[in-house]
Amino acid sequence: MMLATGDVSAQQKPTTGYAPVNGVKMYYEVHGTGAPVVLLHGAFMTITNNWDGWIGELSKTRKVIAIEMQGHGRTADTKRDITYENLADDVAALLKELEIPRADLIGYSMGGTVAMQCAIRHPDKVRKVVVISSVFRRDGMVQEAIDAFPKLTADAFKGSPIEVEYKKLSPTPDDFPKFVKRLLASASSGYDLGADKLKATPAPMFFIHGDADGIRLEHVAEMYRLKGGGAHGDMRARSESRLAILPHTTHVTLMKRMSIIVPMVNDFLDAKHK
Repeated sequence: MMLATGDVSAQQKPTTGYAPVNGVKMYYEVHGTGAPVVLLHGAFMTITNNWDGWIGELSKTRKVIAIEMQGHGRTADTKRDITYENLADDVAALLKELEIPRADLIGYSMGGTVAMQCAIRHPDKVRKVVVISSVFRRDGMVQEAIDAFPKLTADAFKGSPIEVEYKKLSPTPDDFPKFVKRLLASASSGYDLGADKLKATPAPMFFIHGDADGIRLEHVAEMYRLKGGGAHGDMRARSESRLAILPHTTHVTLMKRMSIIVPMVNDFLDAKHK
């Protein structure tokens, strides 16, 4: 494991490094002190363009471990398939490498699905999970979103922050078209983490969505019910899991609602785990 120190903001100097996990040389940053929480970015994203502002707030009271998953940011791609199983196993392996027995997970979009899969495959490693605008089954997305994936190409990202960040940070900056093709192929596969498996996970989960974020509301309700939600809280004990749907909010603008979401996330993570 290689360590270094680098600037992220004028107020904070994180520990940074590359950890060998399952044949992947994973880039990570550690900010702050306290109970550990791992941040899992969305598809094509990096620590910077996914978690700008979030790390500063969360690290006021927590040890924040932000990572860049296979092929993203400073973490080079490999010939290994990019699957939710592999990415979840990488998270668990990183925790072992950093000697962190158990952590909370916060995942956005693809990262939220990785977080749920990690809770399923490695329940001893995961305490609580915050799932932001994610699905546990491909058909959880609205049909419009499902139909769009096969039509996307690298040209759709030309000049975007996603392409700029990739070319700036990636060890293989010229491979962006190849990476887009690989990741879209993975996203277009018929994945399903399993309703029964999600229900059986001991980790409480907080599902956070926008009312126009491209996730079917029926699917959001299904995830919440699987984790014990939907009870009449005035008549019997409530589930430890939670649900929040923000109005007038899309998949992209959801991450700009940090001032609303972070206090709710802190309250969820700080609540005593039964």
